[in-house]
Amino acid sequence: MNLLNTVSIAQAAPAGGSSNMLVSFLPLILMFVIFYLLLIRPQQKRQKALQLMIKNLKKGDKVVTSGGMIGTVWGVAEDKVVLKVGEDEVKLEFEKSSISGLIKPKE
Repeated sequence: MNLLNTVSIAQAAPAGGSSNMLVSFLPLILMFVIFYLLLIRPQQKRQKALQLMIKNLKKGDKVVTSGGMIGTVWGVAEDKVVLKVGEDEVKLEFEKSSISGLIKPKE
């Protein structure tokens, strides 16, 4: 009977409450904050910079596509860009979203 009373008292006593629960979730919260600061936020900054670069494309810019094709912008439309590539100045049409970078001229 003594064991039964001890079990019922232990069940009735409040267990540390919210502070114990917060301490148990603290490592998970800390991991999410570090993950956000090291991975998610820098990726969002790169994506915004890429979108701004694509928006500001103009004739004469030298760009590289996501497939690795390097060319000079010959024309820009709303969602397409025409690149002049190669020695024969072949003109190819690409989606603006396929442009992955701007090549800076060597000075």
